[in-house]
Amino acid sequence: MPLQVYNSYSRKKEVFESITPGHVGMYVCGPTVSGESHLGHARPYVTFDIVYRFLTYKGYKVRYVRNITDAGHFEEEGREAEDKVSKKALLEKLEPMELVQKYTNLYHWAMRRFNNIDPTIEPTATGHIVEQINMIQKIIADGYAYVVNGSVYFDVKKYAATHDYGKLSGRVIDELLETTRELEGQEEKRDRADFALWKSAAPEHIMRWTSPWGEGFPGWHIECSAMATKYLGAEFDIHGGGMDLQFPHHESEIAQSTICNHKAPVRYWMHNNMITINGKKMGKSYNNVIKLTELFSGDHPLLTQAFHPMTIRFFILQSHYRSTLDFSSEALTASEKAFKRLWDAYETLKQLNFAGNTSSGEGFDAELDAKINTWLNEFEEFVDDDFSTPKVLANMFEMAPIINSLKDGLLPSTAIAAATLQLMKDKFKVFLEDIFGLQAISGADNEALKGVMQLLIDIRKEAKTKKDFATSDKIRNQLAELGILLKDEKGGEMSWSIE
Repeated sequence: MPLQVYNSYSRKKEVFESITPGHVGMYVCGPTVSGESHLGHARPYVTFDIVYRFLTYKGYKVRYVRNITDAGHFEEEGREAEDKVSKKALLEKLEPMELVQKYTNLYHWAMRRFNNIDPTIEPTATGHIVEQINMIQKIIADGYAYVVNGSVYFDVKKYAATHDYGKLSGRVIDELLETTRELEGQEEKRDRADFALWKSAAPEHIMRWTSPWGEGFPGWHIECSAMATKYLGAEFDIHGGGMDLQFPHHESEIAQSTICNHKAPVRYWMHNNMITINGKKMGKSYNNVIKLTELFSGDHPLLTQAFHPMTIRFFILQSHYRSTLDFSSEALTASEKAFKRLWDAYETLKQLNFAGNTSSGEGFDAELDAKINTWLNEFEEFVDDDFSTPKVLANMFEMAPIINSLKDGLLPSTAIAAATLQLMKDKFKVFLEDIFGLQAISGADNEALKGVMQLLIDIRKEAKTKKDFATSDKIRNQLAELGILLKDEKGGEMSWSIE
């Protein structure tokens, strides 16, 4: 069967056909690097890593663009004056770009631990201010934006008069106008549903750029439209992200890109569902936000132990990406055991070697052989059906006791054909490792150690630059106590070795 994806815009599964045969352009909204990545970042980036891997497996050349939002992030319309990057930088006594680099490094470290493949392009919002200003100028020229006191707003009501505004999120424009909250800065707008393309910077605002409308900074939504257009064109294949971004972010992206580029920007909108923690939405008000470093270390009151990134990745893959996923320490512990059981069976499978089997040999179980072949052939069918990873894992668990029985002699080595055994080896390898991106925990730990050491080296370099020699020496001395020798090289570089 052909690949089918659920298009959030049409609310139905559609056969996937790329705009350019053999090539796929995919944009996924990246993190706002004003703080540590948390559990909410794990699901979308693992989900779209699977999409990336599977499209590559299918033979497509994929340009995967995932941005870094480093110019602030406005949580809700009307709070545009609050730049989260600048605010956090003041709290941590860092330059804004220092803060951005710190949390970008930490984010990349976490993505490597999850074994996510790097995107092909990772643009930053601050690196594309010119493109954002150009896009805003086009929208103004077409009559769909207006300038007030150095700020620029998108005219939602005018757009909605001739376009299907609200279709992605299921919002109705009249309801939006009635229910939009009275927030700071609303008096500048013609209508409360209008959103900011550019905001005039108050004197105390640190991050600011020169524009035709005065000094200011971009709105949240225009950043992604500008970067997606630059690297993927006016129309591209897939735009991904969490369901929480459907409104206002993705709805606004559609509107401003459609006006600027004179066509709808995206063919397939894909959204992963939300995560909950013990049945509750994750949020600061619930005091249940779990940072990825806390998840990996177990240092959080809601966790009974540390969880390996591969356990978390496996746990995410056990649910369909469009279903709600509830995290709890108990659920992760169960997933840890299940992953070990499956991976042990996979390691056993790799060691089995019945090269002489034929389908006509004594003890051959034709029914079992046919069943295994059906399970294996369903792997690709399931992923073709809107990336149904749980069904693939379910089939693998069906085969795990068979693999163990072959090893233990409870099933004769002649029970299945040699070709079936080889197909099992090939399919498990391709889907578990290449497409699902899972690793043996010991192997993943070796990669993790390299990542941790690079992070510590970066922190030590930063400390030495600031002449914070107490921190620099503390890192070196405590690593030495653990048997890891950190050596300062020429040119400020550092190397490490295990004694």
